[in-house]
Amino acid sequence: MNSSVEGLRQNNFIEKLLIKPWFWIIASIVLFGIPIVRTLNRELPPPLPILYQLPEFELLDENGDSFGSKELKGKPYIANFHFTSCPTICPEIMKETKVIQKRIKGLGTKVAIVSFTVDPETDVPKKLFQHAREIKANPFVWKFLTGSEEKLNDLITNGFKVAVGDKEESGSMYDIAHSERFFLVDQEGRIRSIYSKTKDDINKMMIDLGLVVNKLIHKVKE
Repeated sequence: MNSSVEGLRQNNFIEKLLIKPWFWIIASIVLFGIPIVRTLNRELPPPLPILYQLPEFELLDENGDSFGSKELKGKPYIANFHFTSCPTICPEIMKETKVIQKRIKGLGTKVAIVSFTVDPETDVPKKLFQHAREIKANPFVWKFLTGSEEKLNDLITNGFKVAVGDKEESGSMYDIAHSERFFLVDQEGRIRSIYSKTKDDINKMMIDLGLVVNKLIHKVKE
């Protein structure tokens, strides 16, 4: 009997406590205040360095339309290099880029992927269009660019500062010496970092891309 009375009294005390406005104010401060304090005290990663500025460029996309720095203005993007007849590293690069495309899906069209061919003689727009469809590239996010050999060589060697070799016959196959790297370019056409195709570097690139997009959304000046 006594235990029942004590239990009833305890329940009544809790019920009375729950209807007090000050109780919920204190509870809210505890529940929401601690995470906010932790966030404010969290050390943010340092801003990415600005490596160098890309020059203005205008090429052709896989649809045969003019596409370049003007269309990419205001949009961060990941750049890489390939050619459709590549028998060696390009299939691996494209495979990894497909994974990147999937990972940035949540950002919609806020970011882009741009693959520059290093064999414009073969990789005409029609060829690039076919290649893009074969690997299921999202045409709203992932662009494939070609153009004159002079324009591409100038952009790749002087802009991205990547050495491009001449086409040479190796047995019955052709190959071109080209970069296996990924380049993170910000909304102003500035290269912010360069990555290899290793898992650790790709993960780092995803984090860095998120930082660039976050600064862009919140209009943080650098």
